[in-house]
Amino acid sequence: MSTSWAVDEPVFRILAVCTGNVCRSPLVERMLQAGFDGQAPGVFRVGSAGAQALVGASVTPEIAELAQRLGVDVRGFRARALTPAHIREADLVLALDRGHRAAVVEMVPQALQRTFTLRELARILPQVPVERAASRRERWRSAVVLAARRRRPVAGDPSADDVVDPYQLPEAVHREMAGQLVPAVDALLQWEARAAASSWWPDL
Repeated sequence: MSTSWAVDEPVFRILAVCTGNVCRSPLVERMLQAGFDGQAPGVFRVGSAGAQALVGASVTPEIAELAQRLGVDVRGFRARALTPAHIREADLVLALDRGHRAAVVEMVPQALQRTFTLRELARILPQVPVERAASRRERWRSAVVLAARRRRPVAGDPSADDVVDPYQLPEAVHREMAGQLVPAVDALLQWEARAAASSWWPDL
């Protein structure tokens, strides 16, 4: 089912944003949630929304098939529209392309420093030092601040930070999307695994 958050929950909250909330961002939501739950149950809460959401719709059949091949459970997912409240509640916003990132910041300008495209953060995060004397939640809050300081466009190809939109497009585009999205999600999960292994903080 789709995620709902209480503002005072002691969790690190992540919001994935795409256009219709039926292709890219649901995959990010469910992949990240499952991956983080496997490492630290209850610490991370991942949701998603669409800048032009097909509100109430499930993921597309193509995405459902892809999710099954990836071992990702998208059952019960329903698209929702992006609101300022979703953005304000999030500790980290992951846009699927630069247009979505701009839409988030236009809606809530204060979110600029915690809003990245997914591939942008995946590119920057390996350069971010780990706060070893911090809980997982505080480690990620610190990582977001440090990643924002290292933000630079990709020389010669800004679109390298985007995940292509496969909605109503052929299977080849879905394969291209998966080839961009899956490694980026994995990069975030791998950073957390390495950070946890190097931390002396209790496993919280």
